[in-house]
Amino acid sequence: MRAGRHVTRSEAETERVAAELARELSAGTVILLHGELGAGKTAFVRGVASGRGLDPDEVSSPTFVVIQEYGDARLQHVDLYRLGPDEVDDLGLDELSELGAVVCVEWAERWREPPPGAVTVRMTVVGEEERELTVSGIPQRPEVA
Repeated sequence: MRAGRHVTRSEAETERVAAELARELSAGTVILLHGELGAGKTAFVRGVASGRGLDPDEVSSPTFVVIQEYGDARLQHVDLYRLGPDEVDDLGLDELSELGAVVCVEWAERWREPPPGAVTVRMTVVGEEERELTVSGIPQRPEVA
C-alpha cells in the first residue's frame, strides 16, 4: 500500500484498505486514527484485524472500555474519545506497542506525544458512504535485489 489519498465508498472498502495496510505492518506498529464521529475509524480497525489474520467480527468500538485486545493481544484497539490528555498520559500506551501488538488508536489527537514512526490515517466524511483516507508514515520495506 502506498501512503497518500484513498477514497472508499462503503465500510467494506474502508476495511479492504485497512487490511491491505495491516498486511505490510510489523508487530509494534502504532496506527493513529483521526476523524469525526461516523468517519469509519472502527471499520478501519476491523480491516486491520482481518489483515492481521484475526476475526474482524470480534472488533467493536471500545468507547466505554478504552482498550480492547484481540488475538491474544496481537491487536490493541484504543479509543481516547472520553479521555482528557492527563488521563491518556496515565494509560501507558507506549507499552502496548513494546509488547509487540499492532496498536490502533481512535481519537489519536488526544495523545499528546504519540511515538515517532507511527502510521497516521486521517478520515474525512465526503458523502453518506464516501470517505477520504489520507495515510502517512508507512514504513518503507527494503527492496529485494
